[in-house]
Amino acid sequence: MNYSDIASAALTLFLVMDPLGNVPVFNAVLSRLDPGTRIKVVARELLIALVILLGFLFAGNFVLAFLGLTESSLNIAGGVLLFIISLRMIFPGRADGGDGADTEDPFIVPLAVPLIAGPSTIAVLLLLSSKHPGQVIDWAVALFMAWLGATVLLVGSPKLLAVFGKRGSRALERLMGMILVILATQMLLNGIRDFVKSL
Repeated sequence: MNYSDIASAALTLFLVMDPLGNVPVFNAVLSRLDPGTRIKVVARELLIALVILLGFLFAGNFVLAFLGLTESSLNIAGGVLLFIISLRMIFPGRADGGDGADTEDPFIVPLAVPLIAGPSTIAVLLLLSSKHPGQVIDWAVALFMAWLGATVLLVGSPKLLAVFGKRGSRALERLMGMILVILATQMLLNGIRDFVKSL
């Protein structure tokens, strides 16, 4: 195993999952549930998200071959998605509750998909599995590490909000967004470079 690659991929996936930015959304959606039921629902949704992400990771090459997608197009698309997500993290404009705020017990949507297993996370996993197919086990370990970190934050989100407050969590989210802007720019540059070389 290449531990430096695993750590780098895990950090990228953790930032893309944006658990700090999702803390207010999770709290708004699950505000009507008692603490015991809330933990069960969060655990269930996070497990569903992990299964979905692992499915895309292991089936990534098949999906790309079936759709006829190239690595450069995936790099560019992933970079654009990451850039949009990072801008929304730096300049939040979404409602905390969304359409799921009135749902008693949300199932899959919106917590598992798209908040955790979102399009940008899936794009990163597809890129990793297509660029280095021999390291798919490394990427699975990185995904699990990122998912575990997100799980700890989201399960303990009520205490996290009490400690940091809304302003503190918003500041951390914007810091993560700035890091993602750099990653997104690099992905775009890599995609453009690969596309130019293929001409």
